Amino acid sequence: MSESTSQLTYIYKIVDGSVTIPLDVSSLPDALEVSDLDKNSGFIHLSTVPQVKGTLKHFFGTHERVYLLRIPFEPVESNIKWEDPKAEVCGNRDGEGMFPHLYNGLRLGKNEIDAIRVFTKEKDSSWDKALDDAQDWLIY
Repeated sequence: MSESTSQLTYIYKIVDGSVTIPLDVSSLPDALEVSDLDKNSGFIHLSTVPQVKGTLKHFFGTHERVYLLRIPFEPVESNIKWEDPKAEVCGNRDGEGMFPHLYNGLRLGKNEIDAIRVFTKEKDSSWDKALDDAQDWLIY
């Protein structure tokens, strides 16, 4: 891992914007439907702040809308395993370090999520511009 877990306040889940997720955390179910990738992996793929842009680039590059779910780290820390991304899936991700993977029975809902934000981008642009306005929301 590239940073000390004692410095982490939040970790993030990126969700395809084609699904519908309520923006009011209190309206969330106990467990959201997880992606096929998460189901097949047996854990929930998460990112730290420095990893969010790379994850968007490699897995959501063609999407025009995503949800970013902010998860307080301390309550889920005991269910996190820090693992190396598989280069065969998306290519080399040097410099991004180990990724947080949540092993808790694929449960991510109102008890784990602190805040939700929608991000959109133009069809052929990068996610960098969309995230520029989120620097105050993306908290380590």
